[in-house]
Amino acid sequence: MTDRQLSLGDVAHYPRPGTNAPSQVAFTPDSQKVAYLQGVAGSLEQELWTYDLKSRERRQLTELVAGKMSSAGTLSLNEELQRERSRQRKLGVTNYQFVQAAEGAPFILLVPFDGRLYLMREGESLTPLPDSEGAIDAKLSHDGSHVAFVRDGELQVASTDGVGKVRTLTSGATDGVTNGLAEYIAQEEMEREAGYWWSPDGTRLAFERVDSRHIPLYPIVHQGTEHITVEEHRYPFAGARNAIVQLGIVAVDGSSDNVTWMDLGANDDIYLARVAWRPDGTLCALIQSRDQRTQQLVAFDVQSGTATTLFEEQGDPWLNLNNDLRFLNSGAFLWSSERTGFRHLSLYDATGHEVRVLTEGPWMVTGQVTLDEKQHLVYFQGTRDGAVERHLYVVSLDGGPLRRLTPEPGWHDVMIAPDCRSFVDIWQSVEQPPRLTLRSLADGEVQDLLFESEGITPDALGLCVPEITSFRTHDDVVLYAAIYASEQTRTAGQPRPLVVSVYGGPHAQSITNSWSLTVDLRAQYLAQQGFVVLKVDNRGSANRGLVFEAAIAHSMGHIEVDDQLEGVRFLANRPYVNSQRVGIYGWSYGGYMVCRALLQAPEVFVAGIAGAPVTFWEGYDTHYTERYMGSPVTNATGYKTSAVLPYAEKLASKLLLIHGMVDENVHVRHTTRLVEALTAAGQDYELALFPEARHMPRHPAYLEYLERKLVEFLRHHIEQA
Repeated sequence: MTDRQLSLGDVAHYPRPGTNAPSQVAFTPDSQKVAYLQGVAGSLEQELWTYDLKSRERRQLTELVAGKMSSAGTLSLNEELQRERSRQRKLGVTNYQFVQAAEGAPFILLVPFDGRLYLMREGESLTPLPDSEGAIDAKLSHDGSHVAFVRDGELQVASTDGVGKVRTLTSGATDGVTNGLAEYIAQEEMEREAGYWWSPDGTRLAFERVDSRHIPLYPIVHQGTEHITVEEHRYPFAGARNAIVQLGIVAVDGSSDNVTWMDLGANDDIYLARVAWRPDGTLCALIQSRDQRTQQLVAFDVQSGTATTLFEEQGDPWLNLNNDLRFLNSGAFLWSSERTGFRHLSLYDATGHEVRVLTEGPWMVTGQVTLDEKQHLVYFQGTRDGAVERHLYVVSLDGGPLRRLTPEPGWHDVMIAPDCRSFVDIWQSVEQPPRLTLRSLADGEVQDLLFESEGITPDALGLCVPEITSFRTHDDVVLYAAIYASEQTRTAGQPRPLVVSVYGGPHAQSITNSWSLTVDLRAQYLAQQGFVVLKVDNRGSANRGLVFEAAIAHSMGHIEVDDQLEGVRFLANRPYVNSQRVGIYGWSYGGYMVCRALLQAPEVFVAGIAGAPVTFWEGYDTHYTERYMGSPVTNATGYKTSAVLPYAEKLASKLLLIHGMVDENVHVRHTTRLVEALTAAGQDYELALFPEARHMPRHPAYLEYLERKLVEFLRHHIEQA
């Protein structure tokens, strides 16, 4: 390994080394080109490129970041918040869409940028769409003749040929009412960013009307700016009312007077979880109950709005949402379920009856489902060959054995060509930065190298390769872990302080055989400074099956901390680890875990750093909190024993609290209420606030200050203790 040492500036800098690979990779509709976004000169500012698979020519399609094409707008608050909810750090061109009306027809390209929309027809230049300033969530119709978007809370549509005016298809938007925008809960917790959906023939738009007027306003004050501004958010707290949603259909050439409303049932306290059109033009939706234990896939008559239930699914203790619904031309469909304890695919007929199970076993289908109806094949990503890896598999719609198409150990993300003849494989591992190859779907053989980071290796960067390992808990559950320790630390014969890096929450996995594990530069910096860093995926985390995840049901912050303690005990057996000097840090759920760990095991954790922690679950949102905890009314004891606030007087370890004051996800109120409780109990703590940071600090100065503060705290309270 080289003796290169990281600086705190390196730790605070994005993008990480080796991560400037093409992103948002997609094939053009004719499967002849690969489109992708890539940072300009290693920065976060991206442009759109294509790679011609025949000529092997790369072409830059946009020059928006460079300023060669003027733009008039800036990010609206809605766009800023959407970026925050998708955890998007990238800048410049962050989205694009290609469509082709018919085979052989020219492509149309849509690029949203800086508050405006740009269009390009194949062979022509990129030009701004007139009167598109302020457009949000733009999408082309399937034939490319129209583009829809939301502006001022209303769904609007324009012709892509530039002829005619922008038409507004909905009405009634006001403070607390929007048409065509996904509500906060859908964006933040349900992985549904869309609030409208084009019909296959491009003549209709299904859209969501969201009414949040009954939800009290939650003010967020910008205290770090010259002039005070106040954002007002309608945030649905656990146990309180959600937004009321309706699902309507409007014709592209229609008006707000001609909306057909779908029948979502008599109970309006539901979640509109998924919406999709069948190839025959039938609109379908997945409707989930408030307690998330029942969901129905329904089909609507688009003329009357009448609903027909295709199937109903029930689950205990909850039903996790998925993105695996795929329709065949016959109306039959693919669906995935965790009814066996592990997520697997099944084929259903058009009436909603299960035809056959396609996958099974003690492993998970994790998504990226692609249907090749001509060949009667289904492609998907899964964990059959290990929970810390991802591979592409294929199975016949008729059932039978699976085939794995990605041979290299590690993590494979894939994009399959529309003609289902090839795929782009984005492969990475703890030793390999992302590498893109074109492969055959028939046998997985490499056909072309699209991208690799030459010369970027852990050794060249001076980084240790994290050791991925596993251990068994006292009750015989296997947990996966990663260890960061320099060679000097491992061989010096002197025990070194241990720092636990924790997230620990559901729907997340930290231990993966991926480059992102290696370029956790905070962990790497601490390892270079002589600390040992440990990560553990405790029970409650994702992709190990429902039983593993559901261990936290109705009682959070208990078994997760116990599993982290098991990790500390496991590592304490190594001669280079000093288990008497242990610290812990984490953000969001990880910040909550830090607080719980200090209160639950002060004899182990002498100091902790909690970023944006949840400190009382009644103060977090409905869909997430109630999935795991139920209602505050029916599980009052669970809410109390899972909180941090009631136990503030028991704090016996050193605690640093960090929070962004305009965080609209985990409000700074969580930290300030804890500060009040600690102060009232006469407890000591340290506090770092970022007045203009949201849930994910972005400003370089914020990030470098944060890293310096964290290291100084650990050195003072752990290394020098």
